[in-house]
Amino acid sequence: MDLKLKDKVIMVAAASSGMGYAIAERCAMEGAIVSICSRRTDVIEAAAQSIQQKTGATVKAYTVDASKNDDIKNWVDGTVADLGSPAGILINAGGPPPGQFDDFDDEAWNAAFNLTLMSAIRMAREVLPHMRKQGYGSILTLTSSSVKEPISNLILSNVMRSGVTSLVKSLSKQLAGENIRVNNIIPGRIDTPRVQGMDAKAAANKGITPEEQAAISKQSIPAGRYGEPEEFANVAVFLLSDSASYVTGSTLVVDGGMTSSLF
Repeated sequence: MDLKLKDKVIMVAAASSGMGYAIAERCAMEGAIVSICSRRTDVIEAAAQSIQQKTGATVKAYTVDASKNDDIKNWVDGTVADLGSPAGILINAGGPPPGQFDDFDDEAWNAAFNLTLMSAIRMAREVLPHMRKQGYGSILTLTSSSVKEPISNLILSNVMRSGVTSLVKSLSKQLAGENIRVNNIIPGRIDTPRVQGMDAKAAANKGITPEEQAAISKQSIPAGRYGEPEEFANVAVFLLSDSASYVTGSTLVVDGGMTSSLF
């Protein structure tokens, strides 16, 4: 299938590794011009170089702290000046720390608000004028299965990511008539360094090996395995592309059947 991304500018946040990197790489494989960002300059520049070498596409790296408004504005402005107006953006940021309600004060709640919810609001706000000017665009947010089923010990993420999903639904209705689509994508357990680290931590607490912990986790997945980053990226890039031209306001779960909720 031709995803019609050739020579279109796609922005991918938090793309130094894991799912963000896989999505950026897949966009580049489809011929897109890719703008990627993350907090660490050395890591994101290495990611850009790696993707460019593998695909031959134009890939430019930017240093962005997603919790800072100025960094997001500079990323969008820099992308437009260097590469052109974005046809699509993958909104993504690292999650807030784990913990229960009693563990967090106002400072922690405000930090989570800025990192997870406000980053999505700000990225959307900054790209919208450019998408409106060109008459089309695709905004895709990457959240969590916690918006379907709250996850124990992740109250900050549960609350803020639910806000992102509400933002997606609200914006999709407002922007559909302007040919700008807004969707949300949810990963299950994708075999990324973050998931591997979670397994290692859980294994240490139980006194078992990470491999044994992974085997336990896979028992709750009907597909019987973790997803590969490339599998997740394939779905995300489809939603970013014009091939998904009639999909907006949707939340798509890519989890091997793990989520139990009906909606």
